[in-house]
Amino acid sequence: MFTPENRDRVRSELLEYAAKDNRISAAAITGSATTNHEDRWSDVDLAFGVVDDAQLVNVLSDCTAHVYDKHSAVHHFDIRSGAWIYRVFLLANTLQVDIAFVASTEFRALAPTFRIVFGEAQESNHLPPPQLVYLIGMGWLYALHARSSIARNHLWQAEFMISGVRDNALALACIRLGLPAAHGRGFDLLPREVTDQFEGSLIQELNRDKLSCAFRTVVQGFLNEIKGADAQLAGRLQAALMDMTESLSSTLSKRRPNS
Repeated sequence: MFTPENRDRVRSELLEYAAKDNRISAAAITGSATTNHEDRWSDVDLAFGVVDDAQLVNVLSDCTAHVYDKHSAVHHFDIRSGAWIYRVFLLANTLQVDIAFVASTEFRALAPTFRIVFGEAQESNHLPPPQLVYLIGMGWLYALHARSSIARNHLWQAEFMISGVRDNALALACIRLGLPAAHGRGFDLLPREVTDQFEGSLIQELNRDKLSCAFRTVVQGFLNEIKGADAQLAGRLQAALMDMTESLSSTLSKRRPNS
């Protein structure tokens, strides 16, 4: 297990490595380290600007080899977002290291958590939070598949879908209250009156009755959060969302004598 001191050494060494590579024009620290919110479990988040876009692949390859050789990485994968490539490493001591690479012409702050170490950045362009219409759409889509999964007795799939409804509903609440909405970062900052309405949607046992109860709870909570985001849209969706729970209950009650 890594220590905070290990983490600091890894971050410092990678910044020194970047500063010595003349193909890297700028580097920044990102994430919780920029706001003094690091704790025992925080990872390393860095961003590198590459002078020549044509060299991006080579810079990625060389930096990856360095992380494996110097810091004992055991695996990595990429997340792509626009012009950025986020290479995510797992070290042998379980430290996560995220290094974002982009051409220098696109090197800029995409969030307030961005602190230049060397070089220059383009004008900031903070990414907006997820769009409400997307979260609402994904929520009712998960709800539809939760209903069919329970009806088909696909219990593990149903658990996954119910969790999807809940995650999107909580993200809506985060946006409404000005909290981080991505990856559940703001969920633990939500007031109890928001989170309490979803506690009954936490799956305690994989059977149809428990899943059906959780489904009713999560759909009602989801509808409440839609009302907080867009009352007019909630009015249009309410009948359909309530029909999902009622039709499932009707289906299960018809099957129960033969189950």
